[in-house]
Amino acid sequence: MMDWLRDNMWAAWLTIAAVLGLAELASLDFTLLMLAAGALTAAGVAAFFPGLLWLQIVVGLITAAAMLGAIRPMIVRKIHHGQELKTGSAHVIGRTGTVVKEIHPDGGGSIRLGGELWTARPYDEISTIAPGTRVEVMHIDGATAVVYPVGEPLHHQLDLPEPTQDPKPTDPPQS
Repeated sequence: MMDWLRDNMWAAWLTIAAVLGLAELASLDFTLLMLAAGALTAAGVAAFFPGLLWLQIVVGLITAAAMLGAIRPMIVRKIHHGQELKTGSAHVIGRTGTVVKEIHPDGGGSIRLGGELWTARPYDEISTIAPGTRVEVMHIDGATAVVYPVGEPLHHQLDLPEPTQDPKPTDPPQS
């Protein structure tokens, strides 16, 4: 048995790599996967230098340490700090759609948003929005999209004065 193991050390390293890889499926921490990469590298070294166990161990440890120190942090950062997945109705907030049925403050309107038909009401609760108008979804209230026409300022909701033109604009200073 020992003679076979000495002659086929690459198979032992390959088995260790496979076991670590399968164990990674249970942990999903990417630590065991990096150790499996070290064992896989040691298997490669064992295929070329079957009698040098110390070299197999050193190369496997260096590979595993490099993977744990350099590759694993990048993978974890990419997975944990990626774009937030929006689920439910939150994925439509901020998107634009087209009014299909006139939207009144008392409800009853509808918009087409990405191929879906949504009931809608105006954001400022006093506007009527005509069919064909592009609207942005401000938030979702139950199953109703609360929308506002794209490109129009939000003066009604914020109680801001309407913008006025200065009748006599001042000239810029002359130098």
